[in-house]
Amino acid sequence: MIEDFIKENKETMIKKLQELIQIPSVYSESKNPLMPFGENANKALEYMLNLGKSLGFRTKNIDGYCGYIEFGEGEEMLGIIGHLDVVPSGDNWTYPPFSATIFDNKIYGRGAIDDKGPVIASLYAMKYVLDNCEVHKRIRLILGLNEENDWKCISYYKKHEESPTIGFSPDADFPCIYAEKSILTPYFSMNYTKSDYDISIREFDCNNNAINVVPKICSTVLEISSNIVMDDFIKVIKNILDKYDFEIDVYKLNNEEIKLTSYGVGAHSAHPDLGINAISRLIIILDDLFKTYNINIELFDFFTKYINTEYNGESLGINCKDESGILTLNVGNINLDNNVLKIGLNLRIPISVPIDNIENTFMKCLSNYKEINYKKVDFKQSLYIPKDNYLVKTLCDIYNEEANSYLEPIAIGGATYARAFDNCISFGANLPGQKDMCHQTDEFISIDNLLFACRVYARAIYELSK
Repeated sequence: MIEDFIKENKETMIKKLQELIQIPSVYSESKNPLMPFGENANKALEYMLNLGKSLGFRTKNIDGYCGYIEFGEGEEMLGIIGHLDVVPSGDNWTYPPFSATIFDNKIYGRGAIDDKGPVIASLYAMKYVLDNCEVHKRIRLILGLNEENDWKCISYYKKHEESPTIGFSPDADFPCIYAEKSILTPYFSMNYTKSDYDISIREFDCNNNAINVVPKICSTVLEISSNIVMDDFIKVIKNILDKYDFEIDVYKLNNEEIKLTSYGVGAHSAHPDLGINAISRLIIILDDLFKTYNINIELFDFFTKYINTEYNGESLGINCKDESGILTLNVGNINLDNNVLKIGLNLRIPISVPIDNIENTFMKCLSNYKEINYKKVDFKQSLYIPKDNYLVKTLCDIYNEEANSYLEPIAIGGATYARAFDNCISFGANLPGQKDMCHQTDEFISIDNLLFACRVYARAIYELSK
């Protein structure tokens, strides 16, 4: 019966997902209290709530912070927790990132797999259960709008609404996730003003890179004094570049300014080894360049000694690993604003490692520097539910039976809304062995994956609420 439902609703699901992707729901600052995350995020929420209402569900907009789509009765609630916001699209897409172009049985677009495709699959799975099954819980699809930033949406939800009794987040991988690493986002900063030195930094531009994305482009503009001949300065830079295998372009803007643009490969910061960090490479070159002219910028010196281009914390002397994997590190941001130079990191920490161990290591490294300040901007505690737990076993078994496989639950470095609630884990929709396109250029979801996820979610909803 589920196969008939999917066949009947396939084209509608595709169309609705395309329309949702076409809303560029990237976070933006807003002065409208009813649209705290910007007009486009609000449009995405209203689109989904209207769609839910048209399918026969109860809906609620929770003051523009989030919303839900619900059916069923009972004291207990099964929560399905997804998000409608997306990271910035970046450049060099084969198809426009908000066009939702279909090619080769794939729907391309920012948010296709993270997390709009899985949200649509979940909604239509709910519709199947509503029309065809008897359940004894309320089933609620919770829709967040600030997942890619600081989770203010889900914090607001928890203050004003009931939390699920049990649930899953369709925002990761199959077969299911039993552990998610803790996440630390610190910033290192120092005062920086133009001085009497012959070289100074005017600006940095990281193309609005999100802290949880490996940056694929970063540029800086340097000002030089009349004491330096521009052509000689360019030769020095190129000699430094010859020592490294970095892709960095050098542009002469005028006789007093030069621009360096560093190129990398984007990736999710949970998998920094899959990318090439444009910021890291630019800092290394700048540190070498400034020191050539006897200028020491403490923040750059600290970076090249302890962070460098490593993505696993080895330069810091951190070599931690457990069943959830190794520590990973992404350099996600650098900026110069109001005479303050800042570098932002995003670390994914194994579940058994206390955050104090990491911060104490930072403090030890910083003890040699007088000008650098440390600030913890965000921290998300790890999630761990044993593999033999009812929820983990049930969801893993459902996937394996539907996929005819024998896979074990896995641990990830990503963060999903599952960790915001008790008795909740992440479940799909990335398929095992498939390249994770989350936060990547040319993000897509295959139509087969979309329909398969709908079938799996329908069974999961029924099994967890019957």
